[in-house]
Amino acid sequence: MCHRGGVDGDRTGDPAVTGGWRCLAAVDVHYPSGGGARAALVTSADPRFATIAAEHVAHLDQVAPYRPGAFYARELPALRAVLALVGTPAPDLLVVDGYVDLDPDGRPGLGAHAHAEFGVPVIGVAKTAFRGATHAVEVRRGAATRPLHVTAAGLDPADAATLVLRMAGPFRLPDALRRVDALSRGRAGIPRQQDTP
Repeated sequence: MCHRGGVDGDRTGDPAVTGGWRCLAAVDVHYPSGGGARAALVTSADPRFATIAAEHVAHLDQVAPYRPGAFYARELPALRAVLALVGTPAPDLLVVDGYVDLDPDGRPGLGAHAHAEFGVPVIGVAKTAFRGATHAVEVRRGAATRPLHVTAAGLDPADAATLVLRMAGPFRLPDALRRVDALSRGRAGIPRQQDTP
């Protein structure tokens, strides 16, 4: 769905805006009280996500139980399922809700595991500070006083922070991340592409 063959829009030459990505994706996973998981993903050929190319939702009936320090083991199967719906071109950059690394020494968070598994740059956007993540770049968007905490793998953290700062939407959380949150929670209606049972 992201077939523009490069980035239109900003022509400043800033690598965080003109990274040459063909397809970018923002993804989130929700765990309904009835069990299972619902993963949502939106794609765009624009690093600002100003235009959404497609939306996908995947449902998993069963998920691994939560284990402190191993959240990725619960989240990765849901990410795999929703990424499988995208087709070609597959996303060549992922934006996830959470941290890439949990500390400056590189203790892997969800984003690091996603980077290793899917082989693409990953930007982590966390809404809350994690006590060991002193390396995270703080990004304040709109009129928000509380920052987002940005980490990255396969991309310079400063460029990742610039990309998050420039993502579409007037609020603290970029519109693409608000959309995948709503889709994953079942609060956004039917996605524009396909939905798995």
